[in-house]
Amino acid sequence: MSYMALYRKFRPQEFSEVKGQDHIVTTLKNEIAAGRIGHAYLFTGTRGTGKTTVAKIFARAVNCEHPKPDGSPCGECPTCKAIAAGSSMNVIEIDAASNNGVENIRSIIEDVEYPPAAGRYKVYIIDEVHMLSAGAFNAFLKTLEEPPSYVIFILATTELQKIPVTILSRCQRYDFHRISVETITARLRELCDREGVKASDDALSYVAKAGDGSMRDALSLLDQCINFYLGEELDYDKVLSVLGAVDTEVLSELFNAIIDRDVNHICDLIDRVMTEGRDLNTFVSDFIWYLRDMLLYQNAPELASTFDMTTENRRKLEENARKAGSQVLMRYISVLSDLTNRMRMVTDKRVVLEVALIRLCRPEMDKDNDAIVNRMENIEREIKKGVRVQQTVSAASESQATKPVVEKQKLPEEIADDVRRAAGVIDEVINSFDGSRTFLAVWWRETGHQVTTEGDGTALIIYFDELGAYETFLDETDVISDALKKKIGAEVKIEMKYNESDVPAAESHEGFTNADIQQVLGTDMDITTEE
Repeated sequence: MSYMALYRKFRPQEFSEVKGQDHIVTTLKNEIAAGRIGHAYLFTGTRGTGKTTVAKIFARAVNCEHPKPDGSPCGECPTCKAIAAGSSMNVIEIDAASNNGVENIRSIIEDVEYPPAAGRYKVYIIDEVHMLSAGAFNAFLKTLEEPPSYVIFILATTELQKIPVTILSRCQRYDFHRISVETITARLRELCDREGVKASDDALSYVAKAGDGSMRDALSLLDQCINFYLGEELDYDKVLSVLGAVDTEVLSELFNAIIDRDVNHICDLIDRVMTEGRDLNTFVSDFIWYLRDMLLYQNAPELASTFDMTTENRRKLEENARKAGSQVLMRYISVLSDLTNRMRMVTDKRVVLEVALIRLCRPEMDKDNDAIVNRMENIEREIKKGVRVQQTVSAASESQATKPVVEKQKLPEEIADDVRRAAGVIDEVINSFDGSRTFLAVWWRETGHQVTTEGDGTALIIYFDELGAYETFLDETDVISDALKKKIGAEVKIEMKYNESDVPAAESHEGFTNADIQQVLGTDMDITTEE
């Protein structure tokens, strides 16, 4: 016999085997026991939550010759066996995605005139019913409202909003919920034991989480992992490698790079993730969950024991949670949540991901209250380190610098030829960056800057209006110099500068008062700092 996928092999055959939908199972069993069986049902919910499975069990139950006390089909009578084998004329399954026209509904209307050859009910299970055309829905209305007494319609859909109100009003509606991670994990453990597959608890828990509330998806992923490591015990690392997920250690490393405002390290991490073939959408989703766990730990430490990670990774998470406040973490989650929506619409996901992560490093790029709090935490972190805060103060004041201090100048007549040529091609050079330096091209196009010279005209000076851009390009000066050298065949001195004349210089953090911070941040909000 050919191999059968786990989700097909272990499809529930009676109500007691259905997991996570007790509110629906109990109602249907009570209807069968009381003889209060309706004529039309609408099962709605996300994929893999048991809609078609429950419909098939219900179809067998209402026709079973010897039902069990709880209303489940016996599975032994000829009627149950025929329905299970798909050979019964009493249960008709229809895929509305490929049978969605008026002529298909007309054939159903004609067929319901004939009573069942055996059993009590003819059951029509119409899957993906939202795919029916408007004409088909209209043709179906009368029959759905007043079918013969021996006919039951079960409509299943994942997109309830596409079902006409006239159809909804004629059906009993049952909403199938996403299945919890705990319920899916317990089911996976049960099936692994029955199949003789060894798997660790954290591996099965991660598979259940990756299933996103769908039992079928989780079983398919488990099948994939078992086949890849056939005959071996499944552990957490093996599951991560098969599912293209990112280890918690990488997420911790990324978080610390953001806290340290280390753009180079962030880009290297993204490059490593892509080289290993990881999915960037999954990577962002996992990072959001990691930040969410930190936020929960800060506000409800007792929940740490429920986090889906090893003891060592949980310890690292707790350490990281002390490095940023709750409002900063909420800003991170908000920016990344918006990012997940944009990543579905773009082809170059890496670029938008890198730009979003740079935004997290440079809160001065944003003007909302969460960004102000983020900037304040950066200032306090520098003060606690006992370092000079002149640059940090300048960072905060960027939000109130509305115009550049140095206006864009024409290049003077008497400058070195190499500098003149470099000024003429620098746009082309930076816009040609790709790969791990694509973010430079994006920032160059989107931020204010002026290219000019000073003094004896032997150096190319680039002024930036935004501190985030200045700091980023300052780190990449050597890269840009090398690219210009390849382009013009000569080495040119490049200097990056930031328009900061509106910022009061501070020699150290001594005397840095609450009023100073308010002035620098351009806000009158009440701010307190701790030494």
